[in-house]
Amino acid sequence: MLSTTVIMSALELGCIYALVALALFLSFRVLNIADMTTDGAFTLGCAVSATVAVAGHPWLALPAAMLVGAAAGSITSLLQTRLKIPSILAGIITNTGLYTVNLAVMGFSSNVNMLKTNTIFTILKPYLGTFHKLIPGAVLLVITGLLLMVFLNTRLGLSIRATGDNPDMVRASSINTSFTITIGLMLSNSLTALSGAVLAQYQRTAEINLGTGMVIIGLA
Repeated sequence: MLSTTVIMSALELGCIYALVALALFLSFRVLNIADMTTDGAFTLGCAVSATVAVAGHPWLALPAAMLVGAAAGSITSLLQTRLKIPSILAGIITNTGLYTVNLAVMGFSSNVNMLKTNTIFTILKPYLGTFHKLIPGAVLLVITGLLLMVFLNTRLGLSIRATGDNPDMVRASSINTSFTITIGLMLSNSLTALSGAVLAQYQRTAEINLGTGMVIIGLA
């Protein structure tokens, strides 16, 4: 029989990793791009979140992680659209470079300990009690999913969707596919970094290899 603790942990982690699934849906399904930046962007989100939280700003850590994740996605897009590097190789190049960046963010240490650091979960614990980890993760997931749905139905969102379906038709309609790919990859990797940021504060630690295999986990 599954215990309540196991079920709660599964739901909590499911809400966190679902953000990666949304990110991969955007890159793999909508844009039709095999973006391998995911592993590095996830770890980057963890590293930034842990560093900013240790500095005393756990809430600021989430938008900061999204910002650097978007920057990582823009680099992959630049390699793909401007330098004409195949999408898989562009993602691998960025992912490889992010390993050093992640180490630098964590002070050239393989991990950052947050056991004595306030996180968004410890701040909310007095108000939410037993569900102080599940409710924030679930709320964040629902809000993110709704915002993504709304965005994909805007004019820019429809252009991104059309780029993944038929880029030649999009170019014939005078839409800059380089721009739509860039926005799509930036948004995708910002969601991945957000997931990593939340996980770091959930586990109260950040490790350099935390994002290994994240593409497989997200697709699964």
